[in-house]
Amino acid sequence: MMKLEPYSDAALTCDLPEYRLRRGDIVKLVDHHVAPDGTEGYSIEVFNAVGDTIAVTAVPVSALEALREDEVLCARPLAH
Repeated sequence: MMKLEPYSDAALTCDLPEYRLRRGDIVKLVDHHVAPDGTEGYSIEVFNAVGDTIAVTAVPVSALEALREDEVLCARPLAH
């Protein structure tokens, strides 16, 4: 099971259409938690390019992956 540090960045492994987010978008990990059924996850906060919060939610650990040094950050319009 992947364990990331709180307040670090990670990338989404799936789209979250209810928040207009896409796979690969960068999120900030706020807190690690375990649901009553044993499912591990993280509370995340998502910022736009100028630092405004655009989403706060919780996702299972499977929805996240660590950032890699062979990746580059980019900007895209927020999906409608």
